[in-house]
Amino acid sequence: MNNCIPFVDLVTQHRDLESEMVEVFREALRTGRFVGGPMVENFEKEFSAFCDTRHCVGVGSGTDALRFALIASGVKRGDMVITVPNTFIATIEAISQAGGFPAFVDIDERTYTMDTEKLCAFLERQCSVDGATGRLVHCQSGRPVTAVIPVHLYGQIAEMDGIMEIAEHHRLIVIEDACQAHGAAYYSRREKRWRTAGSMGTAAAFSFYPGKNLGACGEAGAVTTDDDEIAGKVRMLRDHGQAEKYMHQMEGYNGRLDAIQAGILRIKLRQLPSWNERRRKHALQYDRSLGEVNGVIIPYVPPRITPVYHLYVIRTQRRDELQEHLQRKNIFPGLHYPIPLHRQQAYQSDHYKNGDLIVSEIVSREILSLPMYPGLTEEQIVRVAEEVKHLPAAAGTAHSFSLQI
Repeated sequence: MNNCIPFVDLVTQHRDLESEMVEVFREALRTGRFVGGPMVENFEKEFSAFCDTRHCVGVGSGTDALRFALIASGVKRGDMVITVPNTFIATIEAISQAGGFPAFVDIDERTYTMDTEKLCAFLERQCSVDGATGRLVHCQSGRPVTAVIPVHLYGQIAEMDGIMEIAEHHRLIVIEDACQAHGAAYYSRREKRWRTAGSMGTAAAFSFYPGKNLGACGEAGAVTTDDDEIAGKVRMLRDHGQAEKYMHQMEGYNGRLDAIQAGILRIKLRQLPSWNERRRKHALQYDRSLGEVNGVIIPYVPPRITPVYHLYVIRTQRRDELQEHLQRKNIFPGLHYPIPLHRQQAYQSDHYKNGDLIVSEIVSREILSLPMYPGLTEEQIVRVAEEVKHLPAAAGTAHSFSLQI
């Protein structure tokens, strides 16, 4: 189907870089360094510089990165960790696998990232300070509340000034889930400067899954942090708890970054700023084409954020019909995410009810991710936009949260 517009195109991107990437494989064959070594170390240095952090520790996946960041930052078994339900399940898998207990607060109705007012309300209304220990405790469960994971979603950074202020007040660890935000920027009024995704919290987790803005040719991830101790612990956790061979200071995991993947990521990191800029130009073209379409809500970008549009997500009440219409026209959108995590079967035992997190629940029924990747052409964007316009004329408007909350 030559007229097909895929959700993401990884073939063209890799074709353009094929000779450089093949040389990475040849280097690994010549040296026999397949795990660790100079390719991993060089990528870690370059990505930490890209994120403006002191440390980057390469790991096996984004899930590893979240899990190791939580453990290394001090989250202990039984601790409650707060995050949002509108994210990929890896966010709360990492909490559970680190021994923690996930708790949810709802998302902002425009950015789809953590609502700082709801975070504050959760901590002040559902938690209290234990007089004996001085620790924040969840009143109903008695669990200590120790950390919060804001998710930088679709390439847009969460409202970090507010989250950091709340976390500092309540002495909470902040782990940024930056798995969709490679290179996104945020202007901090507190610090009066621009910050890069992954540089603001106690630590941050990145995924380099192939479809990410910076993607490997397989699984890969990284933890970024300014904390020397956390970085050292993550290095041990990824390698069976050893700081040197056969000297195991803790129980760890097999979560190392492959050398070949690190070499590939180094090549692609050099392209990432231009790829992100192309995504922003594509998003602007979508905005101009769809901004006045009845029944469609385009992405909202706060003035202090420079997103990288990992996804371009619109909303309409007739989402399923629009998806089917586009597929009939050989245009293949995506869904991120159709079932919020508190409604997933794996977490039904956590006693969340329909309506508990109403914004996430409504948004999950209305969001649709349009094709977005650096190699998308202007003609393809025009075609996608024209097909989107055909259906929503009769679709009505998306839900008005101000009337429902």
